[in-house]
Amino acid sequence: MSVGLQSVSEPVWFKSSYSGGNTTECVEAAFIPSGVLVRDSKRPGHHHLTVSAASWADFLAGVAALRRGEPTDC
Repeated sequence: MSVGLQSVSEPVWFKSSYSGGNTTECVEAAFIPSGVLVRDSKRPGHHHLTVSAASWADFLAGVAALRRGEPTDC
């Protein structure tokens, strides 16, 4: 089963599975057709960042490399 981007009027926000679920000190993200929205979970009604899908993928790859103890370009 393949999962793609959804076209909805309101973004569907999610937290990392590493966030512990009920904590409010997290970064939330939402996929949109033009990329990814990123916001602070403590201030959901405030501004968010919009990044391209490529930038989001680079960010996730950098985080994964840091978790493995590998050097990054960040």
